[in-house]
Amino acid sequence: MTKIIVDDVEVDVPADYTLLQACEAAGAEIPRFCFHERLSIAGNCRMCLVELKGAPKPVASCAWGVRDCRPGPNGEPPTVVTKSPMVKKAREGVMEFLLINHPLDCPICDQGGECDLQDQAMAYGVDSSRFHENKRAVPDKYIGPLVKTSMNRCIHCTRCIRFVAEVAGVPDLGATGRGEDMEITTYLERAMGSELQANVADLCPVGALTHKPQAFNGRPWELIKTPSIDVMDAVGSNIRVDARGREVMRVLPRVHEDINEEWISDKTRQHVDGLKLQRLDRPFLRENGRLRPATWAEAFAAIAAKLKGADPKRVGAIAGDLAAVEEMWALRSLMTALGSPNIDCRQDGSVLSPAHGRASYLFNPTIAGIEEADAVLIVGANPRREAAIVNARLRKRWRIGPLPVGVVGERVDLTYDYAYLGAGPESLAQLAKGGEFLDLLKSAERPLILVGAGIAARPDGAAVLAAVASLAAAVGAVTEGWNGLAVLQNAASRVGGLDIGFVPGEGGLAAPAMVEAGALDVLFNLGADEIAISPGAFVIYQGTHGDDGAHRADVILPGAAYTEKSGTYVNTEGRVQQTNRAVFPPGEAREDWAILRALSDVVGHRLPFDSLPALRRELHAAHPHLAALDEIAAGDGRATLDAWAALGGSASSAGFVSPVADFYLTNPIARASRIMAECSALHVTPALEAAE
Repeated sequence: MTKIIVDDVEVDVPADYTLLQACEAAGAEIPRFCFHERLSIAGNCRMCLVELKGAPKPVASCAWGVRDCRPGPNGEPPTVVTKSPMVKKAREGVMEFLLINHPLDCPICDQGGECDLQDQAMAYGVDSSRFHENKRAVPDKYIGPLVKTSMNRCIHCTRCIRFVAEVAGVPDLGATGRGEDMEITTYLERAMGSELQANVADLCPVGALTHKPQAFNGRPWELIKTPSIDVMDAVGSNIRVDARGREVMRVLPRVHEDINEEWISDKTRQHVDGLKLQRLDRPFLRENGRLRPATWAEAFAAIAAKLKGADPKRVGAIAGDLAAVEEMWALRSLMTALGSPNIDCRQDGSVLSPAHGRASYLFNPTIAGIEEADAVLIVGANPRREAAIVNARLRKRWRIGPLPVGVVGERVDLTYDYAYLGAGPESLAQLAKGGEFLDLLKSAERPLILVGAGIAARPDGAAVLAAVASLAAAVGAVTEGWNGLAVLQNAASRVGGLDIGFVPGEGGLAAPAMVEAGALDVLFNLGADEIAISPGAFVIYQGTHGDDGAHRADVILPGAAYTEKSGTYVNTEGRVQQTNRAVFPPGEAREDWAILRALSDVVGHRLPFDSLPALRRELHAAHPHLAALDEIAAGDGRATLDAWAALGGSASSAGFVSPVADFYLTNPIARASRIMAECSALHVTPALEAAE
């Protein structure tokens, strides 16, 4: 630790701190535009100037290290002053320079009310300018459907450039020209290619980059802000849902260091128009081959009539990828009361099961634990498409220091270098026999084996998991203080469903068997839109959008989206989190657990709860770890290796393929979004052209 005096306050800080960080540790506020804690230091804007005793002129505190400060003449600690007349004059001068070419756009700028330049101009600006030349004009650039450019406002802080190059790993943006002619551009004015690109609008300290889908739609002070959790993938990114009236206007990231830091994927951020398009807002009943609007009483009566004479063994339920734990628990309780063992939350046919232990389906090293790994093997996953935030964390670890990464599966651009080891099970078996990368895994103290959820959904999934377990045991991936076996789930509901045992009971059918022709007489479909249901069964679809599940349904019960209810979700690492209601469901739609509770009365098997707190009390009594919010209940990694190794079987020669074919269209909400459709078209077309 190094002593330093900031505004007469003596503090001890690490020697690798910058003066800006040291000043903040001492309680001093330092303005900045280009500096950001998660990006490299640029030193462009000079707004963070401070007075360092002994220095001939003000210094940029973001680019000056504490270790570079000289002690006083008698050995006194270095002294920094942040409020002297020199500093005040210097900052006013910098602000005056920044505003030379900045247009007076505040009344029409979408950044208004959230603009760093506005805030700091109030604090450090002056009421007049000594510059009378014409302001420069810069043409706006097209950089995609998510980010709107107004380049006249750009102050060249280069945060956007550093983000796409360092965090996203897709260096789409750069600078051309020098001085007054400098411009931020994609060079060829094409859409950016990163799944994290919209974060640049959050980083922009002025209104040069704003969110295009929300352009001119509202002001920040009009919005009600609700903390929540993302369900577009299994990462569980922390978000803030901003709503006006009954409409969700935008989604922004919240800081959570252990999950998403302060980034979110583009799908998480810009799917919001899908929340109001193609919505189911009333019950429907199929008569004479056509769906017609119905009352709740009619819909419930039709269901009760079908269940009345049905054999419980020919009744089943499948939970979709966006279902919260509460409604899965309610549906599980109803199916138990009906006497049916046919329940499943794995609509992809995965063999992952709570019978193998909780560690068998978790990202056991945790997302933050990626930064502790010293060798990574990715088996059958494309983390860039399946979990963009996890991929960004892998890239962060790769940039910190040497990190050998090996891939068995598809050869894709993951934004970091890796050794391609083959396409499928045969390559995995070859790796286990020996080689350079196996030696790297064995010599690593904390090897991480990342297993894609798509592997467990293959017909030979059990055999591949057995091979992975054998390899993990050979390289020491599971030890006393480290569980490096990481299952990367891609469905928000999957871990929670497995936690509460939403899997077939004794003699029960799994999801792929339930949807076969003639397998069941009645099927409850709780938002499962990724599985095709054969003709024959009477299908009750409970969900939010008119997607595939609703098209096949005989009865439709309109449910609430994740922004319209309080629900528990467990992310891929096993962390328990909750969404909060930001708006109310449209029309006659209701929360899913309440629909099931009302239905249970009509079918004669009343569920033992009348409110959400009562349901949660029952749920937490059966599964106490679900009451511990933002905590992870770790599983037994050694037991998982033994359980997987016992699966056995023979693997095919087919290569591993990611279950996520299109990053932007993975669930009903995203498929209803026009913005996601445009992003999908932009990113799929170049790939097809390249293939041809």
